[in-house]
Amino acid sequence: MHMTRRSKGNSKMTIQEQIRAKAAEYRDYTALNLSKMVQTKSYSSQEEDVCRLIVTLCEEAGFDEVYIDGLGSVIGRVGNGPKKLAFDAHIDTVEVGNLKNWDFDPFSGEIKDGKVFGRGTSDQKGGAASMITAGRILKELGYGGEYTVYFTFTVMEEDCDGMCWKYLIEEENFRPDLVVSTEPTSCRLYRGHRGRMEIRVILKGISCHGSAPERGVSAAYKAAKAALAIEQLNKDLQPDAEKFLGKGTITVSQMDVKGPSQCAVADYAMLYCDRRLTWGEDADLAISQVREYIAKATGDDPSAIVVEMPNYEKIGWTKKPYSQELYFPTWKIDADHPLVEAGVAGHEALFGKKPVVDKWTFSTNLVATTGRHKIPAIGFGPGDEAQAHAPNEINRVDDLEICAAFYAMLPYSLEK
Repeated sequence: MHMTRRSKGNSKMTIQEQIRAKAAEYRDYTALNLSKMVQTKSYSSQEEDVCRLIVTLCEEAGFDEVYIDGLGSVIGRVGNGPKKLAFDAHIDTVEVGNLKNWDFDPFSGEIKDGKVFGRGTSDQKGGAASMITAGRILKELGYGGEYTVYFTFTVMEEDCDGMCWKYLIEEENFRPDLVVSTEPTSCRLYRGHRGRMEIRVILKGISCHGSAPERGVSAAYKAAKAALAIEQLNKDLQPDAEKFLGKGTITVSQMDVKGPSQCAVADYAMLYCDRRLTWGEDADLAISQVREYIAKATGDDPSAIVVEMPNYEKIGWTKKPYSQELYFPTWKIDADHPLVEAGVAGHEALFGKKPVVDKWTFSTNLVATTGRHKIPAIGFGPGDEAQAHAPNEINRVDDLEICAAFYAMLPYSLEK
């Protein structure tokens, strides 16, 4: 790795020394940019205002190119090398929930005591702020190496993780060679996470008057048995062979039971399931397992049980129609993959120690880039995974500085 090469910015300092110095110099700048983004509300499919803000911030940082794709994501570019490296941050957030659970205004963006406060600080506008600073650092260092460095600020992740990247790759032919997710990792290096999918089960009964329920077949009772069968399936699921990602899980997240009236036996039941997929599990396997367990519990013919994967069809802020099935494949890369090794080497050059290498519990846009399209990827981001979707969300300014330096360093540490 070229860890001692010099840039034209300062011949007396190594690249890593210059990057560390600039990340520290722009510490307040990074925090302020995050504050501005937090103050700009951006629920899924309502991201236009924050996208416009990010375009301005990237232009002010000196990016070589900034544009908005057809689905509404912002794409920034620094450099013009033959290989493509993309850093990704989704810039939509979940809603704030019950305001009584918050100790401060979720959209204040207050900077205090080394923290930035508000919805989206960790999940995951903090990563976006550090990316902008990294782009500025690369420009000021005169980076002109092997990589064209892209910074993608993507939309609609909270509703449908990875769809923004499915669109970029399949519709706009934008396919990087390597990807880094800046979702929160507590400044650890992540190399995988479980996939997920959503499953809808529909059970049919035969209605009759509630005064004589024995004349009918209750879909409600079938649903109760089905829910218990799903509980058993969750217990029976096994971890991956490597025992890195852990076991898959399944839970019933919603149930709905209907009949002709409140005085009738229910003839319709729906169960909605959240299924987390470990390595080696896919959609076909998950659907067949649900069908098998429910058929055994209810006594129904398996072919009569509807077990399906719904589609996501919400329209984004650009009003462009786009949809996909609610399936998000599992991904991981090996611990000795060159991208992982470059990340470890860059971190050690910057901070004098190797990062912890681990995995996410939740899901990210990498389900599309890597799970679906097999592009090697890692994760490294500011803030804690536990902050995601929680009230009183914060991010540490220290993390923002560390990540800005790591992102700026990675193109150099990748070059051999």
